[in-house]
Amino acid sequence: MSASGPLAGRTIVVTRPRAQAEALIAAIAAEGGEALLFPLLEISAAPDPQPLAEAVAQLADYRLAVFISPNAVDYALPAILARGGWPATLTPAAVGPGTVKALQAHGVDGCLVPSLRFDSEALLELPQLAEAAVRGRRVAIFRGDGGRELLADTLRQRGAQVDCITCYRRSGPTGGAETLLAAWRAGRLDALTVSSSEGLRYLVDLLDDAGRAQLARTPIFVPHARIAENARALGLSNIVLTEAADAGILAGLRAYNWPV
Repeated sequence: MSASGPLAGRTIVVTRPRAQAEALIAAIAAEGGEALLFPLLEISAAPDPQPLAEAVAQLADYRLAVFISPNAVDYALPAILARGGWPATLTPAAVGPGTVKALQAHGVDGCLVPSLRFDSEALLELPQLAEAAVRGRRVAIFRGDGGRELLADTLRQRGAQVDCITCYRRSGPTGGAETLLAAWRAGRLDALTVSSSEGLRYLVDLLDDAGRAQLARTPIFVPHARIAENARALGLSNIVLTEAADAGILAGLRAYNWPV
């Protein structure tokens, strides 16, 4: 760990899924901090591969394919590309820039994405998803199990024929809380970064009363207002709302008024 930088001497918990945590861990280290990886979501393939196989087989019939997260790209694109590539008439869309980068890594460009906020509401505000643009069109939404129905429901209300394809599964950690508790007891856990309301609920459930008390005293950096709202609903008040994605989280960490 670097001896200098705005995060020098700070230990920051990174709770992203393991496969998506590398960039934020490296960025924290570059600012002098130490990242402690504690994934709150484990990602695996959907238990039933048939819906994805069926969607891929008729992909050319869709006009819009929405990817909810980088995980959706990672679990859907190999099957799509293996069957013959991305259809020329199919427009890709993504909720945020991380998903756009994941699509580009597979050679899929021209992605629709919001420019300011990165959520379903912002995506639905794009003119390409307005009623006049989607009425009568088939739309595929590639996503994990569960999650919000706002995007699918709104597009259906606008006249689109929407198929939601579950291509991966999310699950919470089954243990490991002692790692966090030990860091708290040693006085070397300064903050957590949390990018998922679902993951935060898993964390609260995983901790005992002493751990929840420590969590309540620790600043939690979140990149979306909805996560902040859910955190407060869980009884947490030391919430720092940042700009979106890793860059926003890192900027929030750098700007924070750390205790001496």
